[in-house]
Amino acid sequence: MKKAFYIIALFTIILSCGDRSKKGDPVPEAPPNIVLIFTDDQGYQDVGIFGSPDIKTPHLDKMAAEGIRLTSYYSAQAVCSASRAGILTGCYPNRIGIHNALGPGNTHGINATETTMAEMLKASGYKTAIYGKWHLGHHLKFLPTRHGFDEWFGIPYSNDMWPFHPQQGPIFNFPDLPLYENETVIDTLLEQSQLTTQITERSVDFINRNKDNPFFLYVPHPQPHVPLFVSDKFKGKSKRGLYGDVIMEIDWSVGQIMEALKKNGLEENTVVIFTSDNGPWLSYGNHAGSALPLREGKGTAWEGGQREPFIIKYPKKLKAGGVIDVPVMAIDILPTIAALTDSELPELQIDGKSAWSLLSGESDKSPQKAYFFYYRVNELFGVRYGKWKMYFPHRYRTMDGQEPGKDGLPGEYRMIDLEEIELYDMQNDISETNNVAQDNPKVVEEIKLLANDMRFRLGDALLELEGSETREPGRLVSSEQ
Repeated sequence: MKKAFYIIALFTIILSCGDRSKKGDPVPEAPPNIVLIFTDDQGYQDVGIFGSPDIKTPHLDKMAAEGIRLTSYYSAQAVCSASRAGILTGCYPNRIGIHNALGPGNTHGINATETTMAEMLKASGYKTAIYGKWHLGHHLKFLPTRHGFDEWFGIPYSNDMWPFHPQQGPIFNFPDLPLYENETVIDTLLEQSQLTTQITERSVDFINRNKDNPFFLYVPHPQPHVPLFVSDKFKGKSKRGLYGDVIMEIDWSVGQIMEALKKNGLEENTVVIFTSDNGPWLSYGNHAGSALPLREGKGTAWEGGQREPFIIKYPKKLKAGGVIDVPVMAIDILPTIAALTDSELPELQIDGKSAWSLLSGESDKSPQKAYFFYYRVNELFGVRYGKWKMYFPHRYRTMDGQEPGKDGLPGEYRMIDLEEIELYDMQNDISETNNVAQDNPKVVEEIKLLANDMRFRLGDALLELEGSETREPGRLVSSEQ
């Protein structure tokens, strides 16, 4: 009798479940995996689909064909550490006290009170890993494993921050470049030709090990930041010399990650993003990328310094082959991912806003009314406002008219003082060649008001203004190493 009773009860439960399904009760969706691939000093034009005439990137081109391209996407700042701070926290770097490029001599880094994308997703049950360059502080309390990442393999700062350069010889009074496994230095690097391959292999292994868990995989490649290194697999393969070889190997890496997702049945429900931290380091000539048709490069607020290639693929929810020319900035990525994963936003104030309605086609509007272009230590250089981009008087560097560097040696920048406000129509003048400030006085005044509001909140060292909303970075105390 007992056996018969249990069989009847089980049958009743099955029928009940089936009945609920017919009534349309929602079945919880598996949360999407997140993969963020982030290169270093890659120019806007250095991807085939973004116009490269001499570098083949078949995997990135395929990713764009199956996903969406953003053609007016901006990094958070035109330099390494600040840019990474922006995309990982959803904040303007100035808000959280991260400026310029942190090096071995710095004693500060990202504050423990800030919430990184990894910490946000970890709180939602995600496994997290970073394979590549961190650059938000190299002391123990600042390492990625203390800021939400379960695993790390890579370097703590830029690959040129070491004492010996292949062409230049001794150039810095820094220790050897350390290679980390989590919180342990496992090697010091002089020759880095296998690093892109090692990062890729770790990434694939992480995907294989976590196919049954939601995961966040962050792949910040140290390349193509100088000095350039490439494995024998791609040496001499491009029509663009060593720089092109490096980009081809990064493209191969993207292909390996995509293949791992496909083999594990994760392709449909994984958000994959590819972009870069800032524009090309133009003083390095044939070892630098190209931002054409944009103006200038790394270290400037001109379009070539911060407008970057951006591709996002999410087959489950994004239509293939889309192109969006509406402005979006790196600060918007964290809140966009939060919306997709139903994660809690950081408790402290952030600057980014979700771009999901734009990406999904529900809206054709930018997430923000305006974007603010800071550089160095809290200097407000410019503002993007709709189709307009306006610059305030400031000093910037250029290679225009200068002898470019070659084969790993840099050329010398020339400094220019921008003495008056300049305004450009980004819909009709992507190369910023025609200053239309005098023809659009109302636009100039509107942007001035927006800038003044931001100066009150985040400051502007050009005008010696302190912001009311800025926060301190993390700092070492005397007893810490």
